Amino acid sequence: MAEAVLPGPPPAANGAAPAAPSEPNAKAADWIAVAAGALGALMATLDISITNSALPQIQGAVGATGTEGTWISTGYLMSEIVMIPLAAWLTRVFGLRNFLVGNATLFTLFSVMCGLSGSLSTLIIARIGQGFTGGAMIPTAQTIIRTRLPRHQLPVGMTMFGLIVILGPLLGPVVGGWLTENVSWHWCFFINVPVCAALLALLLLGLPSERTHLDQFLRADWLGIIGLAAGLSTLTVVLEEGQRERWFESGLIIGLSAASAFGLLLVALSQRWSAKPILRLSLMRNKSYASVIFIVFIVGAGLYGVSYLVPQFLALISGYNAQQSGTVMLLSGLPAFLMMPILPRLITRLDFRVMVIAGLLFFAVSCLLDINLTAQSVGHDFTLSQLLRGVGQMLCMMPLNQASMAAVSREESGDAAGLYNMARNLGGSVGLAVLGTFIDRRNALHVDRLRESMNANSPIVQERVAAGTASHLAQVGDALHAQLQALKEIALQVQQQASVMTFSETFYALAIALLLCIPLALLLKTPRPGQAPAVNEAH
Repeated sequence: MAEAVLPGPPPAANGAAPAAPSEPNAKAADWIAVAAGALGALMATLDISITNSALPQIQGAVGATGTEGTWISTGYLMSEIVMIPLAAWLTRVFGLRNFLVGNATLFTLFSVMCGLSGSLSTLIIARIGQGFTGGAMIPTAQTIIRTRLPRHQLPVGMTMFGLIVILGPLLGPVVGGWLTENVSWHWCFFINVPVCAALLALLLLGLPSERTHLDQFLRADWLGIIGLAAGLSTLTVVLEEGQRERWFESGLIIGLSAASAFGLLLVALSQRWSAKPILRLSLMRNKSYASVIFIVFIVGAGLYGVSYLVPQFLALISGYNAQQSGTVMLLSGLPAFLMMPILPRLITRLDFRVMVIAGLLFFAVSCLLDINLTAQSVGHDFTLSQLLRGVGQMLCMMPLNQASMAAVSREESGDAAGLYNMARNLGGSVGLAVLGTFIDRRNALHVDRLRESMNANSPIVQERVAAGTASHLAQVGDALHAQLQALKEIALQVQQQASVMTFSETFYALAIALLLCIPLALLLKTPRPGQAPAVNEAH
């Protein structure tokens, strides 16, 4: 491991505490706890997208329409985003071990309930339960790493966490597609049972028993908790369903937006009135931590946006199925595995600002490579961009994970991890909502412009219609039907070309958003060996 070759600086001459690298290495129990946190986070992030490939089969089994079926994913994401910032408080109430064991057990039960569901309502309720219990495992994994590993071994733990955050959403559709095609969609949920059994064993072995502090329920920031639950859950639904409901043309979206605004107002009031707010927005006074949050919000939008765009292009333009698209998506995970052995060394030797800026540039360039795609583009046309994207994501996420923890004290790490992971997932929801609106509107614009440019008197148009009609006439023998088929083919080609132009513009917009984060990266701080973590720098 990287820590075995890192020399520690000499002890401070002024009697200060010894430098962090002179701390003893983590014990076996510590690494078991880290492994448990990592496995829990992997399971939670994997289940965000594992149903994407299986949605048609699941919808058919539970009798759901396409629009209703989206709630299978929305319900999970909605409850997960609510739970993530609550995890630090609930950890203090129940103790880390009790809290995670309870969540892993409930996650297993909700997974079984999902697999056995025979109706849409039952499945959505089970998915909400899955998201709520799974959401707790993401920030707690980061907290375990921060609190159980000495500073000189943190890069190894943070690399594990960052790898999971990137690979989980990538592996989800691939695993889900394979299970659906070769076994059954039910196993998209039943697969969690043996994984949870291993997770429970690791939690019981690696984490010490802690007593509960149920009295903290009475002193909790209930104003913030209620506001957070109402504000984030309704905001997620607005972002997920807004485009389908035509945004503020819908009474449902108007009502949910008002509820979200009221909930977020309660969160803001709790910052002033509560002694210990459930969401510690005061951490944002630390400019280094605030920079991390803003960057991870945009990078989260990029991660989820690309995970949506590439499979959509391959399905709509290239005619790929879910399993074929998943293979292309996995290319971006290859650099993560190749860089795993060297990333802990890079993090301890390179300035975080250099790494994040390099990552943003790689990510942006990968998007720019995809702006020249054509209607004839297929999977191998994404090879270079996907590999560069994987490098960019790793160079961004690894130092951002480390910087988010290095900017706060150990006591604040739970709240900081919750805010960090909430920002990444919320960035994904906002990004997908913005991309959905952008794609629909730009696509409609391009279709209109292409149709306007096609004159019925144009020799080229007439030639294409005549050729198509002749081809179909030879097959069906009906002149009118043959001409209609020829006109239909031209309309489909117009739609296809408009879609390709829209995808190109969307990749370009993502690249610009990522490049705009570079100035924020200059505010990041790289902790020196032995340097104490920052505590609420308000400057």
